[in-house]
Amino acid sequence: MALPFVNKILGLFSHDIGIDLGTANTLVWVSGKGIVIREPSVVARHKKSKEILAIGTSAKKMLGRTPATIETIRPLRHGVIADFDATAAMLGHYIRKVHESGGVLPKIPRPRVVIGIPSGVTEVERRAVAEAAVSAGAREAHLIEEPMAAAIGAGLPIEEPEGIFVVDIGGGTSEIAVISLGGIVLGRSVRIAGDEMDEAIVSYVRLKYSLLLGQPTAEEVKIGIASGVPPEKEKFAVVRGRDLETGLPKSVKLASSEIREALAPILREIISAVSDSLEETPPELVSDIMEKGIVMAGGGSLLPGIDKIVAEETKMPVWIAPDPLTCVVRGCAKLLEDRRLLAKIRVSRSF
Repeated sequence: MALPFVNKILGLFSHDIGIDLGTANTLVWVSGKGIVIREPSVVARHKKSKEILAIGTSAKKMLGRTPATIETIRPLRHGVIADFDATAAMLGHYIRKVHESGGVLPKIPRPRVVIGIPSGVTEVERRAVAEAAVSAGAREAHLIEEPMAAAIGAGLPIEEPEGIFVVDIGGGTSEIAVISLGGIVLGRSVRIAGDEMDEAIVSYVRLKYSLLLGQPTAEEVKIGIASGVPPEKEKFAVVRGRDLETGLPKSVKLASSEIREALAPILREIISAVSDSLEETPPELVSDIMEKGIVMAGGGSLLPGIDKIVAEETKMPVWIAPDPLTCVVRGCAKLLEDRRLLAKIRVSRSF
């Protein structure tokens, strides 16, 4: 009987926290402050002792530059937890970082936390993430699937008896979901997204120019000059890597048309998954989707022209959600403010 009262008292002093636990980036929202952390999902640790040396931006700077004693890892790969210890450490780091900067009584308050997770995560991993959040200081931990959180963050009427089609292209997975009446009618998670785009650029440059690029360089090229359709003006980027024939450093000037060619197979696979999902969608919901269109979220939807390609292939209107990178964490924030909706659609809960 005392637990609800204690939670209520603690809630007066604590900050509620929304977390988008993404493959590429982790975003943290705090009640009354907005999005306070936006960092890469990367952890650097000592290989033997497993001591955590850096998390987030500082860890990403170490990618490809570490000595033999240090490893830089991405705890989430392809939408699943590849390294639980590193995931728990990263999650705990961000919760404590927000928790301890709360001002008065930093040791007493315990926040409520809503975490957006990939839909491909197993039940065991879901429980593990919730337990990691609680052990890091959370009073309550709720897990929400990313496509649902993205739909809420985009301001879509998820509780209405209407079909909503969401495509969330992240770093490790492309999450596709048909939502109606506050639930996911049809969900699909394909392990083709931003990471595969980076790998496609690395492979293309290696085959065409015999030049070996690092993943961070490929990501910079993708953000800088990649596009889904031919741009009005051709863009160029100079990249530096190792010549595979001589072993010496080498520079190459890449055109946006070349990057578009490299990314074409990846985009085809994503569009194929969207088309397959539409084929499996109940007819009544398809008619709603034809009227309202397909909503795109996630960092991958920022690729110029990707909405035009999807619209052309599916023969349906397509629109990109406002600020697609933050849709999931904003959805988590809205759930924290609406307990009724949170109780209705949460995946699991731990105290």
